[in-house]
Amino acid sequence: MTDEPTKPSEKPENPALPIEGDSGDDTIIGVAFRRSLAAILLVAAIGLLAYWLVRRSAPAAPQKAIVAGGPQTVNVPTAVAPVVPFVDVAAEAGITFVHTNGAYGDKLLPETMGGGVAAFDVDGDGDIDLLFVDSGQWPHHPTGKPKRAPVALYRNDTIRGGPLRFVDVTHQWGLDAVASAPLYGMGVAVGDYDGDGDIDIFLTGKGTNRLLRNDGGHFTDVTRTAGVGGLADDWSTSAAFIDYDNDGDLDLFVCNYVRWSKEIDFKLDFRLTGVGRAFGPPQNYEGSFPYLYRNDGNGHFTDVSEKSGVRVKNAATNLPMAKSLAVAPVDVDGDGWIDLLVANDTVRKFFFHNQGKGPDGTVTFKEAGEEFGLAYDRNGNATGAMGTDAAYHRNDKNLAFAIGNFANEMNSFYVAQDDPKFFVDEAIGEGIGAPSRLMLTFGLFFFDADLDGRLDLLQANGHVEEEIAKVDPSQAYRQPGQLFWNSGNGFQLLPDASVGDLARKIVGRGAVYADLDGDGDLDVVVTQIAGPPMVLRNDQKTGHHWLRVRLQQDGNNRDALGAWAELRAAGLTQRRQVMPTRSYLSQVEPTLTFGLGGADRVDAIEVTWPDGKKQTANADGVDRTLTITRTVR
Repeated sequence: MTDEPTKPSEKPENPALPIEGDSGDDTIIGVAFRRSLAAILLVAAIGLLAYWLVRRSAPAAPQKAIVAGGPQTVNVPTAVAPVVPFVDVAAEAGITFVHTNGAYGDKLLPETMGGGVAAFDVDGDGDIDLLFVDSGQWPHHPTGKPKRAPVALYRNDTIRGGPLRFVDVTHQWGLDAVASAPLYGMGVAVGDYDGDGDIDIFLTGKGTNRLLRNDGGHFTDVTRTAGVGGLADDWSTSAAFIDYDNDGDLDLFVCNYVRWSKEIDFKLDFRLTGVGRAFGPPQNYEGSFPYLYRNDGNGHFTDVSEKSGVRVKNAATNLPMAKSLAVAPVDVDGDGWIDLLVANDTVRKFFFHNQGKGPDGTVTFKEAGEEFGLAYDRNGNATGAMGTDAAYHRNDKNLAFAIGNFANEMNSFYVAQDDPKFFVDEAIGEGIGAPSRLMLTFGLFFFDADLDGRLDLLQANGHVEEEIAKVDPSQAYRQPGQLFWNSGNGFQLLPDASVGDLARKIVGRGAVYADLDGDGDLDVVVTQIAGPPMVLRNDQKTGHHWLRVRLQQDGNNRDALGAWAELRAAGLTQRRQVMPTRSYLSQVEPTLTFGLGGADRVDAIEVTWPDGKKQTANADGVDRTLTITRTVR
């Protein structure tokens, strides 16, 4: 690891624009004026870290010239927006977890980033349980407080029709034991990696990552034998169980952020005028490589990161480029091989295009972010990318990627242009751009909040600097969540009064959805830094119908991760992918929820299983859960 900060070199610079009408003395005066202005600005910028906290990577979009081929059309929704009130029931439901970031005044960068949440059925009883990731105390904490488990597991004991009820079973399931080795927790991935029918847990953080095998009522730490701990000096964030090589079992992809240590943090010594020591931007930290582990089918994984093509170096420095915080696994071009969009903070986003098997049988990826139009924002700049998700939000053939960005950067919203290999950022035209600009978005995901058959977009927001308002009055540390309602003609930000406790100002990070109370609509869980999570019960009263679809198969990928279900009803075709890895550091439930609006019947359901085989199924009624099973031969 280098002692000196690296300089960002990935972002293309915009060429200077010619100025018409300059000549003679006007030229001399203009040059002198510009030099004087530059000197003034340079002096004003010295010591002001607020520039980085507010801008981090690029000037705000409105300050940039936008070159366009023609006038821009902004979709204006005309449909009547619904009221989708969310009620925070965390305390009354028995959720007592409070995230600890270990902060004691040193302003260490990891203290701003955690932690994730997973919504999954840990005990196989059919309802959704919750696991929260804690960061905990630093080993060097001056008070010497004891380290507690980096997770908290809550079993869902809700009785159908009754209030939400969770019970803390962290100790009962043996999760206390993982506290014996240091891990400053960040994220979580869940999946049945050994094919025994129980969902296993992978934890990420600063330190050695953990693989916890579910033994049916108890977890066992199998990190060492599985070979997925990673380097103790690495800082891992989001992770995903995926079958990248189509061999029928679940492999593991792990994002890594920047090369960080307390010593490097103090050497860089970031400061805010009028505040003092502050959290620094990632530009001045060296990047990293992600991990890709191939499941060998015998309880062990092989690190194939290098030969698979997911290690990308900065061409200027020959150092690792990635500063990864989230990943969206999805087969973009429909060739049967799962691809990976990786959200990087202040360097270009990666799109790992799966090349399938080569002549030697090895499955590799090609980094094609620029080629697919996914690397930069609409001005050609890298962004401070955090969470991400993918969906067919228009119910057509064009896939979209949503990406949460840093404050004063519009969130990104890439949409395929009738070509699965060409995307354009349509954040402004879709109605996402302007309302997201002042927010700092971490977790975000697509889901049908009002069950009308169109996917909406929810964003969890919160700044990294507690005193940011002192240097930028337009910013706040605690920020409200946002729900963008899909009108069918673009998105509309629902007002605070329509979304209830989702609008409460918190320091939002991870965010997931699941039907926690079994009433058919999707509830939401949002984590926050150094505070309790919000468990947001969806109290929408639209009267819309719905169908939930659960896919199961035998073999080593029992929950059919990577499968697609296509539902046709009332003239609409909806597509959903079974993929728990969404948002930021987190995992959503695997069951698929289709809103039907006023339709009281489903015309057809077609499932494309992970191996490409197709199956049709009939839905006998609506407002129910349909389980589709398959025997793999």
